[in-house]
Amino acid sequence: MRRWSLAGQMLVLQLLVVAVTVSGGAALALVQARELLTEEARRTATAVAVSVAVSPDVLDALDDANPSARLQPYAERVRLATGVDFITIMKPDGTRYTHPNPAEIGKPFRGHTERALRGETFTETYTGTLGPSERAVTPVMAGGRVRALVSSGITIDRISARLRDQYTWGALLVAVALALGAAGTWLVTARLRRQTHGLGPVELGRIHEHHDAVLHAVREGLLLVGRDGTLTLCNDAARLLLGLPADAEGRHVGELGLADVLADDDERIHLVGDRVLAVNSAASRLGTVVTVRDHTELQALTGQLDAERGFADSLRSAAHEAANRLHTVITLVELGRTEQAVALGTAELRAAQELTDRVMGAVREPVLAALLLGKSAEAAERGGELVISQDSELDDLGLDPRELVTIVGNLIDNAIDAATRVEVHLSNDEGGVLIRVADDGPGLTDPAAFGKGWTTKGDGHGLGLALVGQAVRRLGGSIEVSGSTFTVRLPVPERAR
Repeated sequence: MRRWSLAGQMLVLQLLVVAVTVSGGAALALVQARELLTEEARRTATAVAVSVAVSPDVLDALDDANPSARLQPYAERVRLATGVDFITIMKPDGTRYTHPNPAEIGKPFRGHTERALRGETFTETYTGTLGPSERAVTPVMAGGRVRALVSSGITIDRISARLRDQYTWGALLVAVALALGAAGTWLVTARLRRQTHGLGPVELGRIHEHHDAVLHAVREGLLLVGRDGTLTLCNDAARLLLGLPADAEGRHVGELGLADVLADDDERIHLVGDRVLAVNSAASRLGTVVTVRDHTELQALTGQLDAERGFADSLRSAAHEAANRLHTVITLVELGRTEQAVALGTAELRAAQELTDRVMGAVREPVLAALLLGKSAEAAERGGELVISQDSELDDLGLDPRELVTIVGNLIDNAIDAATRVEVHLSNDEGGVLIRVADDGPGLTDPAAFGKGWTTKGDGHGLGLALVGQAVRRLGGSIEVSGSTFTVRLPVPERAR
């Protein structure tokens, strides 16, 4: 049995959609028409009832001994002239003065009158002697009191009859719409048949699954690079993460600035703009499949964790040093050398307080000051020395303390790893912030250190200097390297000036 082509199935489906849409639209139009006719009937009934209620002839007739003798002919004339189905004038207790069927005169009115007796005009749907109707009830006022009530209405049967008159035109319009929709659908299907070469859904589904498997093989960005270096496929996530233009597909990776990012075969960390990306390349028969994952937030959290760990290590180092000196003081006391114990304890306390006073007096930013105190203790534990320059003086100028910790913390960590003596200078400089970290190590000679995962440890996963460069760019600053001296200049935010 031959399967239907995709174009044939689309033809049937679109015809069904057109039929359902047109039928639904027609049904909705009829419902709206009924609501409009019902609302029109209520307005007409209200207008007629109010007009009769304020008529001087009605008030005069109410004073007669037999009001029906004058009110019945009057009500019938108005009813015939206005096209309503009934006009009932009644006593306040509901006894009818008038009715289209004279036999109903003198009988009680079928409907609600409570609101009219309170002086209101209202409408309702009620079943009376003529069947269900849309009616209005209004009071006849004289001397501030209700002298009588007037009800006017149009039966539901009459409204339905008017609606049925529109069915013929509605059916004709539906037929025309269906014909036009079918013609348009056939034209679209013919074009689809040419474009799909008459393939069925199974064949097209197989082709789609091939592309879909590639596009959704990874959770993040994906690129497919041909053997000649042409970018043949790029999903939206990769385009966003790598900042690629909309017409990236079909262009060479070198032209798109991706040569360095795609140069490695294994997974590497790359900095692209303000993003930290994990890029992995794998060869396939179609070329090279490159997956891109955004590690920016993860790296930020890792940086915060490293900072917290650094603070903890600094506190541990300080506690360790304090414990050593405390044990020494206690031992001196036990040996009876009280004066030496007091001198040692006083000297250690003075040194620690001088360092704290020096840092807190020079750096007004509390988070940065805490970082410097912690790094000083860490350097001392590792056998090195961290010195705050004598001319350091930095006010709190409103810079993001997290960015400052990233910049200063990573520069100091790299300096401590490479040298034994590190000097830090922090000051306000020409409306901005000047940060200088220098050490007695061999200095930096690789110009790619701020580009991507550079490290002196040889594992290819260092991000310290790369994160420094990224933070400096985010703050709109600049960084200079001269040997083992790193100089960072950061502008002050507008709100802090």
